[in-house]
Amino acid sequence: MPKLFKLYPTLILGYSVLPLVAGAQSIPAIIEKASAVLQMIISLLFMIATVVFLWGVVRFIASAADPAGREKSKGIMLWGIIGMAVMVAAWGLANLLITYFGPFSSPVRIQPPA
Repeated sequence: MPKLFKLYPTLILGYSVLPLVAGAQSIPAIIEKASAVLQMIISLLFMIATVVFLWGVVRFIASAADPAGREKSKGIMLWGIIGMAVMVAAWGLANLLITYFGPFSSPVRIQPPA
């Protein structure tokens, strides 16, 4: 395989991030745009996890008479729930980091007791 084909993923990633960096005027603007992209990706993955869970529910109901099909459907539902839990945790962590380290956060000043 030629080296050029090995560079395609890097070039695609670089060219997709280039407008994000070029359109930003400062570091806070870059952080704000990156956080918007991150929130969109997390929302999309959460929707996919929800669809996987609902697909497991539909299969569970459809295979009510088949014990093997019900077990497989339970596994699909379990992975959907795990996916939703991971996305909720990622969303919470992203919001926590944006709140405390984001472009509009103010430094925390610890004052001694009076």
